[in-house]
Amino acid sequence: MDNFTHSLFGATLARTRLAHAGRGTTATLILASNAPDIDILASAGGGLKYLEWHRGMTHGPLGLFGLAILSAAIVRACLKMWDRHLEDVMPGRRDAAEALAPFPVLVAVACVGIAFHVLMDLPTSYGIRFFSPFTWRWYAVDWMPIIDIYLWIALGSGLYIGRLSQEARRRNATIVLTFVAAVYGVRAFMHREAIDLAPQLFGQTLPAPCDAPAGVEPIVDSWPKAPPSPPADPAHRCLVEIAALPTFMSPFDWRIVAQTSNSYEIHDVNVLDQRLRNSNGELHSSQRLSLRYPNIWTPEVMRAASTPGGRVFLGFSRFPAARTARDSSGAAVVRFTDVRFVGGPALNDQPIRRVQPFTLTVRFDATGNVVSEKLGQ
Repeated sequence: MDNFTHSLFGATLARTRLAHAGRGTTATLILASNAPDIDILASAGGGLKYLEWHRGMTHGPLGLFGLAILSAAIVRACLKMWDRHLEDVMPGRRDAAEALAPFPVLVAVACVGIAFHVLMDLPTSYGIRFFSPFTWRWYAVDWMPIIDIYLWIALGSGLYIGRLSQEARRRNATIVLTFVAAVYGVRAFMHREAIDLAPQLFGQTLPAPCDAPAGVEPIVDSWPKAPPSPPADPAHRCLVEIAALPTFMSPFDWRIVAQTSNSYEIHDVNVLDQRLRNSNGELHSSQRLSLRYPNIWTPEVMRAASTPGGRVFLGFSRFPAARTARDSSGAAVVRFTDVRFVGGPALNDQPIRRVQPFTLTVRFDATGNVVSEKLGQ
């Protein structure tokens, strides 16, 4: 989730029974609720360095305890400095102030804030590397967008209304946290509905699965995955997997991504739009139009995947679409695009004419040497 949501959630937690821990609780919760995103400092080394470290160790078990100690230490040090300043300008003021929470208590409170940060990031299609640095695999549950305006409204309203009294603070915090849980529940249910709608959405254009179904589909997806093996018959396509990704505005609007052995098929759908179905429950042919991203793993693509930039990008990308272009001299350009981030809300109505920040371009000269690696297109 975005840092504004994390801050609002941390402030809401500070109005629960955690507030009884003592002075410094609110500041610790707000700071700790944002602490895992300190990995943004890696962007100083460039976009690829940021992707290499983003949502890694700071979102793992070592980050939880390390950042909790750091957050508690910062808050406690700042409050002690403030108390000394007040004692200098207003003697006796510090004795009248609420007792500062003990350091171990602030560490425990910070652990709560960081844990909720990680748990709120996991249900986004962006995902987290939950067990880093022990393993750098990504994990995601496709329920929530990075920014959810309904959480903004609920958390912000609860904090504003609850400022009137201590009783209102505790009551509104309980109501808001219940509403937040309900938002996640609705998103989870609608995600399942979107997945179930996918076969009707694509109709006969959806190929048969490449492998036999593995039983119940896991709730948590993980990657990176092995690149698809080229089919024996290039004209034959098979279905690798289907995902439903959340959108910004509505819990009922989803982006369906169908990965086949040589492309990605992308379609936007509203699970409540009854106009998508006729009397037989079938979609109209005009509503089956989708965006196709080719994904052909040529020898040049395999070489690009082994470059330093290629390894970082493919370690991050959940749905990497690979394309190759060659010129008459033998030079080649390989582009990897993470199709989670292509297009916009009007994807089915207009072509994509925008910068794609989650695209890696690798250029080779005629002898096969890497000329450049650049993130963004």
